[in-house]
Amino acid sequence: MTYAVVGARHDVTVAVVREKGARFQIERASIDPPRPDDVIVRVVATGVCHTDILVRDQDYPVPLPVVLGHEGSGIVEAVGSAVVGVEPGDHVVMTWPSCGKCRFCIQGHPTSCEKLFELSFGCARPDGSNAILDQDGHTLHGHFFGQSSFSSFAVASERNVVKVTKEVPIELLGPLGCGIQTGAGAVFNALKVWPRARLAVFGAGAVGLSAVMAARVAGASMIVAVDVAPKRLELALELGATHVINSRESDPVATIQELAPGGTEFSIESSGRPAVLRQAVDALGKRGTCGVVGAPPIGSEVSFDINHIMVGERSILGIIEGNCVPQVFIPELIELYRQGRFPFDKLVKFYPFDQINEAVRDSESGVTLKPILTFPK
Repeated sequence: MTYAVVGARHDVTVAVVREKGARFQIERASIDPPRPDDVIVRVVATGVCHTDILVRDQDYPVPLPVVLGHEGSGIVEAVGSAVVGVEPGDHVVMTWPSCGKCRFCIQGHPTSCEKLFELSFGCARPDGSNAILDQDGHTLHGHFFGQSSFSSFAVASERNVVKVTKEVPIELLGPLGCGIQTGAGAVFNALKVWPRARLAVFGAGAVGLSAVMAARVAGASMIVAVDVAPKRLELALELGATHVINSRESDPVATIQELAPGGTEFSIESSGRPAVLRQAVDALGKRGTCGVVGAPPIGSEVSFDINHIMVGERSILGIIEGNCVPQVFIPELIELYRQGRFPFDKLVKFYPFDQINEAVRDSESGVTLKPILTFPK
């Protein structure tokens, strides 16, 4: 399938959620021709992220029916008249959107963009319109994270596509746009873990294991991975963890205090469970920092011992998308992968796009750490 007709709508294959918690439905649809700022990407592959599942279940409410997907990678097929950074034929990773105009974007902090949430979860263009119509001509909400990559073609923008080398398989790279860069960026950019520091990572999913790999690159002297799945803990050791704790078998806070007397300098909570966040904070030593990257349902709350925080001068830091500038950070991660120092390919399993529900099921059950859906060539 090629994007040959400029100025006409284009047929696509999409996965649609039509009701809360429903299975993804494979449907035919169509998308608008590119507007001046649009980048049309032929999606080669797209990761499945925990956030896609949260939105499917309306734990993060968005308008329905909707086309999700936000870890897409592919080849630029067409660009709008105002686009100068990429051109047809370029390999790109699609990532989260930002406005580029607010004070945080101008200051070089796009993860703090004042419009980040509405651009990611509004599931429409800023003017309220949508690019996707179903076969009956009805609107399908799209533009999820500025891409809706559960589609054979995605409508993105110059700000949320990252040109990447053609020397690495493009079907592997989509998860760098969200989950992988979140875990790695938490270590490199947000916490700035230094050599010989001690780090505890709570949750050994794709995000947590990305943090483990990054911590090894950063030179941390102790990297403790905490999870309930033995196979994930085995993989954590392979990827750089120095110690692992099965929290079903032992108290992780007490065990970490034994391994690192006084507590760790850093911890990361990637499970999205409030009770685990409390453990990640309690495991910190004085002046330690806990990075929060796990995404629980909106409205989730957690309690802390205030004196533990105050007297120990501990910090809790919210981290979005690894606190990175993706156009800089994603190529850096690819280079680390090429050097063999960031083997994130060990986290993934590929599924044909029409097996999206099986991929989601395997992600929810923990069978697969990072499913990647591939489209027919």
